[in-house]
Amino acid sequence: MNPGNDTQKGLWYALAAFAAWGFFPAYLKTLQHVPALELLAHRVVWSVAVCLLLTALGRDWAGLKRALASRKVMGALLLSTTLITVNWLVFIHAILSKQVLAASMGYFINPLVNVLLGVLFLGEKLSTRQKLAVCLAAAGTLNLAISQGNLPWISLSLPILFGFYGLLRKTVAVEAVHGLLIETTLISPVALGYIIYLWAVGAGSFLVLGWGTDLLLLTSGLATTLPLVWFTAGARRLHYSTIGLIQYLAPSIHFILGVFVYGEPFGTAHLVTFACIWAGLAVFALDNWGQARAARNLAQREKGRKNPA
Repeated sequence: MNPGNDTQKGLWYALAAFAAWGFFPAYLKTLQHVPALELLAHRVVWSVAVCLLLTALGRDWAGLKRALASRKVMGALLLSTTLITVNWLVFIHAILSKQVLAASMGYFINPLVNVLLGVLFLGEKLSTRQKLAVCLAAAGTLNLAISQGNLPWISLSLPILFGFYGLLRKTVAVEAVHGLLIETTLISPVALGYIIYLWAVGAGSFLVLGWGTDLLLLTSGLATTLPLVWFTAGARRLHYSTIGLIQYLAPSIHFILGVFVYGEPFGTAHLVTFACIWAGLAVFALDNWGQARAARNLAQREKGRKNPA
């Protein structure tokens, strides 16, 4: 296998994943006539179907059986199911309530929340630059809270929920699609029951509001699952530091959509807050790049010692 071609494929997979996540608000906007809870229920149910199809196509039932047989894995996935379900609901609410900018801010903060969780739960140490990055993001968030008179709960809850979700998934040995299949299956009885209830009382959207809405709801499973598959394929082919930089594509697209497409308010307080967060991310990215470069140089020196000319 050509390493160069493999890396190029990984780059395209990663770009496709984060671009899809970035434009996801535009997809949700086409369904703004559907209540958030109902939209969440359909996302869960159709994700189960897509994950089952992908598992069948990959003929990887053995991996799924191993995950189901492990109490540790199932216990972790039960908790991660709660976290990702609430995360999805908050994100859907943010988009449908015209708060795309708040969601953008949340996912810009997310890498810094991951750093803090690594310190608190994995015993990792913060470098001086990482401490500065976290302080800058905290200052920006505090600025917005003071200017608005309340905590920006969407911008805080999204990275906290997703940060803990990522922390849990990091600790369990399960493939991405298998994990998502189990998670969505665990919550699917509630989701399917809610869809049936809405249909029974005449308050549902599916098979009621026309084929356009039906098609969009059906594709919610693809919109949820395919970016995850692309991300996994990209992560396996790229350095983690490269993935760390590409991940900012999604909230950047959210930001552009919120300000320039959907015309959400962007005043001085938002400018100061985003400037602080972007500065923090620049410091964080610089630190990651430096660490990755040092690791590569060390690996090359070690290789040179083992294979002298």
